[in-house]
Amino acid sequence: MDTLILSDVVSVLENFGFRVADCYPHGLQGAKGSIGHIHDFLLGFGQSDDQIAIDQTFAHAQTIEQSLEAVLNGEREDDSFNLLISHIGLDADETNWLRALYRYLRQTGIAYSVSTAVEALVQAPSVTRGLIELFRARHEPDFVDRAAGEREALAVIMGGIAGVSSINHDRLIRALKDSVLAILRTNAFVPVPTLALAFKFDSALIPGLTKPIPWREIFVYSGQVEGIHLRAGPIARGGLRWSDRRDDFRTEVLSLMKAQRVKNAIIVPTGAKGGFYPKKLPDPLRNRSGWAAEGHAAYQSFVRALLSVTDNIVDGQVVPPRDVVIRDHEDSYLVVAADKGTASFSDSANAIAHEQGYWLEDAFASGGTKGYDHKAMGITARGAWISVQRHFAERGIDVQSDPINVVGVGDMSGDVFGNGMLLSQAIRLIAAFDHRHIFLDPAPNASAAWHERARLFAQTNSTWADYNQDLISSGGGVFSREQKSIALPPEVRSLLRLEERELEPDMLIRAILLAPADLLWFGGIGTYIKAKNESNRQVGDPTNDIVRIDATDLRVGVIAEGANLGCTQAGRIEASLAGVACNTDFIDNSAGVDCSDKEVNIKIALSAAKRGGRLDEPERVALLASMTDEVAELVLEDNRMQALGLSLAQSLGTKGTSAYLWLAEILEKEGHLDRATEGLPNAELLQSRAANGRGLTRAELAVLLSSAKLAVQSALESSPLMGDPLLEGELLEAFPPSMRDAYRDDILRHRLRREILATRIANRVINRLGFIHPFEIADEDEVSLSEVAIAFLIVEHLFNMAPVWRAIETTQMQEQERISLLVGAASALRPQVVDVLGMMRNHTAPVQVVNRLAGSIILLLNSKPATLSDLKVDSAKSVCVEQISRFDGVIGLAEIAHSSGSDVISLAKAYVALGDILDLKWLQEVAAAFHSNGFWERATTAGVLNDLKSARLDFIRASSSVCAEQAVHDWAVAHRKELESYSALAARARESRELTVAMLCHVARCARNLLNTAK
Repeated sequence: MDTLILSDVVSVLENFGFRVADCYPHGLQGAKGSIGHIHDFLLGFGQSDDQIAIDQTFAHAQTIEQSLEAVLNGEREDDSFNLLISHIGLDADETNWLRALYRYLRQTGIAYSVSTAVEALVQAPSVTRGLIELFRARHEPDFVDRAAGEREALAVIMGGIAGVSSINHDRLIRALKDSVLAILRTNAFVPVPTLALAFKFDSALIPGLTKPIPWREIFVYSGQVEGIHLRAGPIARGGLRWSDRRDDFRTEVLSLMKAQRVKNAIIVPTGAKGGFYPKKLPDPLRNRSGWAAEGHAAYQSFVRALLSVTDNIVDGQVVPPRDVVIRDHEDSYLVVAADKGTASFSDSANAIAHEQGYWLEDAFASGGTKGYDHKAMGITARGAWISVQRHFAERGIDVQSDPINVVGVGDMSGDVFGNGMLLSQAIRLIAAFDHRHIFLDPAPNASAAWHERARLFAQTNSTWADYNQDLISSGGGVFSREQKSIALPPEVRSLLRLEERELEPDMLIRAILLAPADLLWFGGIGTYIKAKNESNRQVGDPTNDIVRIDATDLRVGVIAEGANLGCTQAGRIEASLAGVACNTDFIDNSAGVDCSDKEVNIKIALSAAKRGGRLDEPERVALLASMTDEVAELVLEDNRMQALGLSLAQSLGTKGTSAYLWLAEILEKEGHLDRATEGLPNAELLQSRAANGRGLTRAELAVLLSSAKLAVQSALESSPLMGDPLLEGELLEAFPPSMRDAYRDDILRHRLRREILATRIANRVINRLGFIHPFEIADEDEVSLSEVAIAFLIVEHLFNMAPVWRAIETTQMQEQERISLLVGAASALRPQVVDVLGMMRNHTAPVQVVNRLAGSIILLLNSKPATLSDLKVDSAKSVCVEQISRFDGVIGLAEIAHSSGSDVISLAKAYVALGDILDLKWLQEVAAAFHSNGFWERATTAGVLNDLKSARLDFIRASSSVCAEQAVHDWAVAHRKELESYSALAARARESRELTVAMLCHVARCARNLLNTAK
C-alpha cells in the first residue's frame, strides 16, 4: 500500500483544528514484503499552551478518531466544519447536518463564507448544541416528549443568541434555526450509510427566499452530490437536470420551476423542477466514460434521497417512509422526467422506484423504455409547430405549402430542432448554428434540403459537418466555430445584409440571429434574445453573452421557442411590440410535458388493471405502444386550443386592456400570479401602451392564460361538484380512445380523477370562454370559479356546441373572421352560463340540470330552420352570433316548461314577442357596445340585461298557467299608452349622438317597470 499524500492529510487535520508539526511514517513488512504504513503525526494547537483545546481534544478523542476515519475514507467532507467535532464535541453525522443546512442556505442566497459560518458556531457552542437538539427533538424517531425537547432547545438557542455580539453571526444562526424549524421530513435517521442526506422543507417558513416561493422543496446533500427538488404544489412534475452550477443550482432550478408552473397549466400536475450537481467528476477530457458514469451515479443517489422522504401507496393505503418523522400531510406523488443531461436516465430512475416498491412504478420517470419516446414521436417539435402554423395563418400564409425562410438554433441530431425542420417541405433553412458548427445555405433547394436533413436526422450522432455540401447553394457551407474567422461570399453578405467580408464565428452567429427571415426556430440550449434595457448578467446565461442580441434589432417575422428560454420574457414583449409574432417557451414547447403527463395518468390507470389481474405486463407494454398516435392527438389538440385561445385574447386589442388589468389584480390578490416575478409590466405602462393603440402582447397574455387556468383548476379540485356523474364523459375523453371501454372502471376510479378533470375543464373553459368572462361572472354573480366552469360545461352539453366549434374551426375562411366568430360565440354563451348558475343556486346537481332542461331545449333548437347543431358559418359573422344570441333566455324558458308542464314552444313565442314589443334587441346591442369599457360599466350593463331577462321570464312564468302568447297580447293592449310613452323614450335614446350607461339603465328600468305591471 502506498504512503499517504502528506498534503492531503495535513489539510484534513488542520480542518479539525490541529497544527501538524511532523510526520513519522513506519513501514510494515509481511512475509511477501511491504503491506502498508503507519503514519505518526505530531500535532499541536493554535497556541502551544492552549490547555482548553487540549482538554477538549481528549474529551472528544473517540468522536474525533471516528470522524477522522470517515473523512480520510471519503465518507464525510473535508472542510472547516470539522472544527465542530474537535471544539464542541459533535459527531460526524451532527456536523454533517449543520454543514448541509449551511450549504442549503448558501443556495438560497446567504453570502456568508464557510469560515464565517464555522466561526459563528464555534464561538457559540451552546447555540450549536441547541440547534442539534432542536433537530433531534423534531426528527429523531425514538425521541421522547418532542414538544418539551423542542421548547428546551429553542430556549437554549435564543438565550445563546442574546450573547452573540456579531450581527453576521446572529443572522446566520437565526437562519439555521429557521431552516431547522422549516424541515418537514428528513432521512437523517434512516440507517443506510450510503444514503445521501435529504431535508424536505416547507419553503414558506424560510424567511427571505426569492419569489416564487415553492410549495415544498427537498435539498439533498452528500460528498458525492448536492441537489434540490422544488415543487409548486402537492401534485407536481418536472424534469431533473444535471447542473453545472455548483454554487447556485437552486437559482437555476427555481427559474425553471417558475416556467414549469405556467407551462404545466395545460396538464394535471403543477410545476416542479430538480437539479443535481455531481461533486466527484473526473476530467471529461481524460476520462469521458468515467465522467458520464459518475454523473449517472450522482443522479441515482439524488433520486434515492428524494424517494427516501416520500410516502408510498400500498394496497390503496398511504404508507410513510420508515425511520422518518412526518411533520406534514400525506405526500405520495413524486414524478420526475428527463431534462438537460438526463435524457437517458429514466430507466435508472424507474429501476430505483421498482427496487423500493414505489407505487408509481415506471410512471415515476416518464419516457423510459416502456414509455413514450418524445424524439421518436417528435411531440415537442410538433406542438411548437402548431404555434408556427397559427402565427403564419393569421398572416395569410400556409407553412405547409408556402415557402418560408428559416434561421435556427440547433442541429439535425437534436429532438426539437431535427424533428421541427422536417415538419414542412416548404421550409427553406437558410442558416443555423449549434455549439460546434455554423450552417449557411443562402438559396436552398427546399425539396433536396429537406431530404438531406431527413438523412442527417436518421443518422446516429450526426452534426452539420455530415451535411452533403454538394447540396448547399453557392456561397454557403458548414463552418467550425473553432475557426478564427469565416469568409463571407457575396451571397452570404446579401443574405445577412452584411458589409464585412469575413467575421469571427461568434459575430457571424449574431448576424444569423439578426437576419431578415420569416421564422426563427429555437431547438437548442441557450438564451439568445433579451430586451434592450436588460443586461447580460440579468439574463443568467454567460455562455452566450457574446452572441446575444436585443429584441428591438430582430428582423424575423415569427419566433418559435421549441427549446426553453430562447428569449427572456422582457425580450419577447419587446419583440412583439416591434411586430414579431411570438408566444412564450412554456406555450410553444408544452407538448413534451403534456405527453409525459398523459403517459403517467395512463400508467396509473393501467397499473390498477394489472393489480386486478385484468392485464399482464406484456399486454400493458403492447397497449401503451399501440396508443402512441392517439396520445399524440390528445397532446396536439391541447396545443392547438391553447394557441387559438391566445389569439382570441389578443383579438381584443386595446379594448381588452382594462379587463386584463382587472384580471391580473384578481389573480395576484388570490395568489395565482406575481406580476413582478412573471415579468408583467405595471398598470401605468399597459394603460399608456393602450392609449397609443397597443394591447397586451401574446407573451403577456400567455402568463394571464396560464394563471387563469391555474386559478380555475385550483377551484375545481376542491369543488364538491367534481363527483357529479355528468363529468364521467369528460374524464374518459382525457384518455386515448383505445382504453376508454376496456378500462372504463379503472379510469373512473383513477387516483387523480379530480385533478385530471379539473385540468381538462379549466383548459376548456379558458380556451373557449376566454380569460375574462369566467372571472367576471364569478364576481358579478358571487359564485365560485368552479361553479362557473361546470355551468359552462352544462351549456356546451345542452346546446350541442361541439359541432358548432368544429364547423367554425374547419370551415375555410380568413383567420380574423374565424377568430371573430369564436369571440362572438363565447360572448353569446355567457348569458346562458349565468342562467344555468341561477338553477344551480337551488343546489340542483349538474346532471339534474341537464335532465330537467335537455328535452325542452332540444325542442327549441329544432324549432328553427337554422339550428345550432347544423350551423353554417361560411357567411357573415352575424349569422353565427345571432343564431346563438337569439336563444338567450332558453334556459329559463326550459325550466318554466319543466316546472309548469307548459308547451315550451308557446312560451318561447311569448318571450320573443315581449322582446319585440319592447325592442330589447336594441338594448342588448347598446349593452354590448359598453362591454369593452371598465369593470364597473361592464358589471352594470350585465346586471341591466340580467334584470330585463328575469323580468321577461317572470312575466312568462306568471302566464304559464294560461296561453302565454295570449297573455302577452292582452298585456300589450291593456298598456298601450304606457308602451307608446316607452317607445318614444327609446326612440329619443336611439337618436342620441352619445349613448351612455346612464341612458341604458334608464331605458331598461322603464322596460322592467312595464313588465312588472303584469304581476
